[in-house]
Amino acid sequence: MPTTSYLPLLPVRSRISAQLSEQLKVVYSPDIIKMHVLLLKEPRDGESGPDPYIKELASHGHKATLIPVLSFKFVSLNTLSDTLFQPEKYGGLIFTSPRAVEAVKMCLATEERRAEWNSSVKDKWNTKSIYVVGKATAALVQNLGLNPVGEDTGTADVLSRVIIEREDTNILPLFFPCGSIKREVLPTALRENGVPLETLTVYQTAEHPDVEKNLKNYFTEQGTPASIAFFSPSGVKFCLEVVRRLSGEQLAQIKFGAIGPTTRDAMAAEGLCVSCTAEKPTAEHLAAAIAKALQ
Repeated sequence: MPTTSYLPLLPVRSRISAQLSEQLKVVYSPDIIKMHVLLLKEPRDGESGPDPYIKELASHGHKATLIPVLSFKFVSLNTLSDTLFQPEKYGGLIFTSPRAVEAVKMCLATEERRAEWNSSVKDKWNTKSIYVVGKATAALVQNLGLNPVGEDTGTADVLSRVIIEREDTNILPLFFPCGSIKREVLPTALRENGVPLETLTVYQTAEHPDVEKNLKNYFTEQGTPASIAFFSPSGVKFCLEVVRRLSGEQLAQIKFGAIGPTTRDAMAAEGLCVSCTAEKPTAEHLAAAIAKALQ
């Protein structure tokens, strides 16, 4: 008969010790140790409690810190106010950023204007199309009493296709309050397809005055983060060189994340290796993408 050899059994105590050792390896695995994530964005306006990006990353076991990289100056508010109170001249509204909605809110700051808006003007706008990019902008538009379309579109490119499908070329112009550094994707697409459009710059984007100081303080106190997320091409433009300088030789070890394809392309154009891009521009999707990249 063939002989069967057996490995010697470990004593019971040794086997238990080995099992505990394996369990401890899992518990203290570097993959699930809390990692530091740097979010290059301003805190969400008008929300109590923790920023949703910090909250979502915490649910994945990571500690996130926000550093604002942009500052905004509002302009042409008198012209914007006049336009908002003449809905009969337009076929609808387009909002692609929370800042544009904030400019509208500023135009409604006086009690008299707000009363007029609530009593009749917003209802006239609601008979037309109110287009938005993303859930954050949609929520702010809803707070104005308007009913937005397009919150599931993650980019102006996708929104432009929605508008082209829905609108005729013989409509009154759509009104698009925007920033000074807007991309031309949406205006170009609409004009090429004959959809009338009127734009107005209502805010100017600049580098946050404290971004370099805040980044230096962060790297001094926290060290180089495991991941850094950018939220706009402007953010890449204004602080990438500072991040490179502070990271030094550890730059290649950082997992860089992008809120969407436009920001990702801006990062790649600067030679960054982008580890992850949010499937949609939400806290939930970005946190999931970063968590996966850090595994």
